[in-house]
Amino acid sequence: MTVTNNMQVNIDRLKRTIDKSAQIGEIPGNGLCRLALTKEDKEMRGLFLEWMENVGLTTRVDDFGNIYGRREGLSDLAPVVIGSHLDTQPNGGRFDGILGVLAALEVIHTLNDNGIETDRPIEIVNFTNEEGARFEPPLLGSGGLVGVFDKEFVYSRKDNAGKTFEEELNKIGYKGSIKNRLQRIHSYIELHIEQGPVLENKQIAIGAVEGIKGMTWLEIKVSGESGHAGPTPMAMRRDALMAASKLFVHIEEKAKSSDEDISMTIGRMSIYPNVANCIPGEVVFSLDVRHIDDQVRKEFVAEIKEEMEQICQQEQVQLEITDLWDINATAFHPEIIEQIVKSAKEFDCSVTRMVSGAGHDAKYINQIAPTGMIFVPSIGGKSHIESELTLDDDIEKGANVLLHCVLQLSGKEELTTKIKESIH
Repeated sequence: MTVTNNMQVNIDRLKRTIDKSAQIGEIPGNGLCRLALTKEDKEMRGLFLEWMENVGLTTRVDDFGNIYGRREGLSDLAPVVIGSHLDTQPNGGRFDGILGVLAALEVIHTLNDNGIETDRPIEIVNFTNEEGARFEPPLLGSGGLVGVFDKEFVYSRKDNAGKTFEEELNKIGYKGSIKNRLQRIHSYIELHIEQGPVLENKQIAIGAVEGIKGMTWLEIKVSGESGHAGPTPMAMRRDALMAASKLFVHIEEKAKSSDEDISMTIGRMSIYPNVANCIPGEVVFSLDVRHIDDQVRKEFVAEIKEEMEQICQQEQVQLEITDLWDINATAFHPEIIEQIVKSAKEFDCSVTRMVSGAGHDAKYINQIAPTGMIFVPSIGGKSHIESELTLDDDIEKGANVLLHCVLQLSGKEELTTKIKESIH
């Protein structure tokens, strides 16, 4: 394979595919609502399959609804895999995940334009339900693929309307075959927007992601006693919301004082009876805790559980904690990280090594293959909202770094011999 060092993606073509994607599930504010396994997701999947077939890829769908497009290589080696996800948050943006899939498609376009045949096959992938906005937990498609979740668990997940993952997968016609799963992967690279403010604030074009923070999700229920807001004296109340509010403040203050790299988020809450003139008798809320050091995260969670119990005893309310999700931190492959840095420098792009605070499909694929991620800046650090924005110039730089990493991984012996081939 002859590698052309000055080969670059066609940014105008990539922008057109992003713009076309942004019309499917479009919502006010330049955002997207394209939840997994909805009619909007079905429409986008159909267009994506059409685009892949138009560039000569052989397509298939596995039993989790993951979609693949394969470009054959000069030999039947394990493929280099690139991609991300096409589903969004309810009030999501037009780049999260989508950029990684459509930039992967543009890589194939560019190789075809230049008549490049790679030694290894290249496969691009769209993973199902990465966001977890409709079916919890997130990363069901990639997690099912690598065996983190078994099929029964994935298929039984329900949305807020009580519809199961399997029912909706069948409904949109994307319940494929187990034989279509990825069987061998040489390496995996995912291009993604940063979803945070670091790159923009440092005025750096490319993030070479070294790993992903570990995560703990808890559901916390505080139970007091409901009553009429008027006749019940303040001193005689067991107000679940007032008690929960003290937990909120304590958790935040502890996180800020314990470790600058720890993050905590209370992102979801329900109140019962949720009436203006009734004392809240029950509050249920989520707690998301993240850190790159698993020991630090686990110790923080253990301590906060004990301290919440103490506060609830003082407030004379009951506390119930349910562990929803716990996943360790991820360290990506050093050779792939180094290649991302090298490719960025070859394009005169500023680059930094960094850690991802968000979970991505690469987190699970890393369990079965050498993996890396490329970050590009998010304006204002905003993501999971309609105003999510990454500039065209940064998109072009990220896609070019992805292109040249793929060229190296799929054809350069001095690099590929350093990466142990994984066959699963």
